[in-house]
Amino acid sequence: MQNRWRSVLTLTLSTFIVSTVFNLGSNSALAYMPVTASLVLLLFIILIGVLFDILGVAATAGEEAPFHAMASKRVRGAKQAIWLVRHADGVSTFCNDLVGDVVGTLSGALGVAILLQLRGGAPRLPETLANTFMVALIAAVTVGAKSMGKGVAISKSTTILLYTGKLLYYLEQIGLKPRSSGAKGKKR
Repeated sequence: MQNRWRSVLTLTLSTFIVSTVFNLGSNSALAYMPVTASLVLLLFIILIGVLFDILGVAATAGEEAPFHAMASKRVRGAKQAIWLVRHADGVSTFCNDLVGDVVGTLSGALGVAILLQLRGGAPRLPETLANTFMVALIAAVTVGAKSMGKGVAISKSTTILLYTGKLLYYLEQIGLKPRSSGAKGKKR
């Protein structure tokens, strides 16, 4: 039980730090960007959330067996994909909760910041109505894209996990270790 509390505290603190860094960075960048570039940044941030959501669902839906066959043939990324499946709960928590919630909050804040940029020359809607519309639009785009992505994540989990495993493999080759080499996890 103490381990679980430590994990929750670590996740909470990590979320706070990641959110602070991304929010400061994006708000600083928005100050120097035209509105169209700000909208592109907003769509990019939403896309990051969707991609991480797809990865989290794929890890949960994935099976180890195909990756064991690939690992025996020395396919790059297969061992990393096995790790993703074995640690699906942590991968899902990181991808869907930490990244997903930070990106969701950040995209809402960026939407409001974009509205403030637009206030200069555009005809003014009542502020509450404009903010509500922007947040609703961001939520609709995010939920719609994630909904489409979940179906792909479930039906193509092996492909998604292999590509992610290959990315992890290449990151490890250049000296970055994005995954913990700790406990093996349980076979499924």
